[in-house]
Amino acid sequence: MNRMKPIICAVLAALIVTPPPSFAASHREAPITALDTKADITDFFAFVSYDDPTKVTFLLNVDPFLEPGNGPNYFPFDDNVLYEINIDNNNDALAEISFQVQFQTTINAPGVFTGYVGAGAGINAPANSPAPVAPGTPIVPPAITALSGPGAAGLSLSQTYTVTMIKGGVSTELTNATAAPLYAVPSNVGPRTMPNYPALAAQGIYTLNNGVKVFAGTVDDPFYIDLGAAFDSFNFRTAAGGGVLSAAADANDHVNTASDYVSGYNVNTIAIEVPIAMLTRTGIIEPATSAAATIGAWGTTSRPRIFVRRAPLQPEASGGWSQVQRMGNPLINELIIGTGSKDFWSMSQPVNDSQFASFDLDPLLARVFNAIYGIAIPTPPRTDLLPLVTYAPPIAAPGTTAGPIADLLRLNTGVPPTPEASRKRLGLLAGDAAGFPNGRRVSDDVTDIAARAVAGILAGPQYNYPIGDGVNTNDVPYQETFPFVAWAQSGRQRRHIDPGEAGCTMGAGAGCPTN
Repeated sequence: MNRMKPIICAVLAALIVTPPPSFAASHREAPITALDTKADITDFFAFVSYDDPTKVTFLLNVDPFLEPGNGPNYFPFDDNVLYEINIDNNNDALAEISFQVQFQTTINAPGVFTGYVGAGAGINAPANSPAPVAPGTPIVPPAITALSGPGAAGLSLSQTYTVTMIKGGVSTELTNATAAPLYAVPSNVGPRTMPNYPALAAQGIYTLNNGVKVFAGTVDDPFYIDLGAAFDSFNFRTAAGGGVLSAAADANDHVNTASDYVSGYNVNTIAIEVPIAMLTRTGIIEPATSAAATIGAWGTTSRPRIFVRRAPLQPEASGGWSQVQRMGNPLINELIIGTGSKDFWSMSQPVNDSQFASFDLDPLLARVFNAIYGIAIPTPPRTDLLPLVTYAPPIAAPGTTAGPIADLLRLNTGVPPTPEASRKRLGLLAGDAAGFPNGRRVSDDVTDIAARAVAGILAGPQYNYPIGDGVNTNDVPYQETFPFVAWAQSGRQRRHIDPGEAGCTMGAGAGCPTN
């Protein structure tokens, strides 16, 4: 424990900027986003790319709990939402760089009842086909093997998108290096319609004309949690430790002792990989010891202020953009921000976050832990839990200008990625310098990290309780290359790993407990 004390103390300083969370990332966390799921940011990630330390990958995930088989329209992006990734690189909590993504939907076969259809080399009308459809007439197009062209005949619902970079007040559209359109990858309907889905999805990775990579489409939801137990008044399962993990369970990053509620679900993601030299204020890759190495990032979704449906005419939007949701650090808006203020928080700007500090002075969630587990918690006012997000060590280099308090996901771009074999789900708490809250990787267990922050680890190591839900890893393996998430789960073959089922970890290992 003494050996870990310097690490823990350093982490405490960093985690002070991470407001105490609840336990569902940001899936449907506010009234406005519970009603407007297409604009709901479920998770936001920023990390130095595992396979290329000269680049940073941002992931903006939206539209929670997508059931893979839920056709016939599945889950396209919303043409009327402006999706945006914002970067602060001079410590003022304002965006110096923004990447804006907008989609356009085309229905190629308006008479077909589903968005995606296909089988083999195609199926023709049989000999007993009644008139007026003659035998041999094409009925079912060939299986979908491409996002455009001949292999996309069955892709009735098709989406293209644009990426615009705003830097220094100048807007620049970032186009495909081949000059072809950018296509969003559709949901994985199943093996008949899309027989080689990984190959199809990989076609959606594009290199733009400035070294930026992009991907947009439906993917496996990378978040993991025993959500049902958490929202049953933190009724974590006894077999998983009842909310306080054993040393063995806490140390094993690759085994679940409780069921992953998000298993089998998909989400829509926008992934952008950007050269670090485009992100820093100096225009070069800075060492971790430089004050210019650390950036702050957050995602937003916005809608037109006025939107009128005029069927059978096209809808009409006007009045500029109005922000619906934002996200920097994970888990902030679920439980700390009061329900009456959640929508206001969602629509406000990070630079103004000092107005929400009072929610952290005596957080209800900490008192719930105190009541349920009997653990000691710090005495309020809980200044250790104030959402005073600043540029501070150990994420930012000593001497970095702190800037105004603001909920930004801060990333020191000079810290190299941790190799897969050495990566720790508890990030900085486990001594993994490239993990949350130094940015956020898809594998970081933000539920357990943040639960420990709420319990009091920010106030001192005497409050370091191994609180966790028993879900330590995703239900399917992540990718080690861009876009780093797993491809979408199959609508026909997907599996939700539920309490009482066999194979609690990626469909293998021990069964999931019910209690």
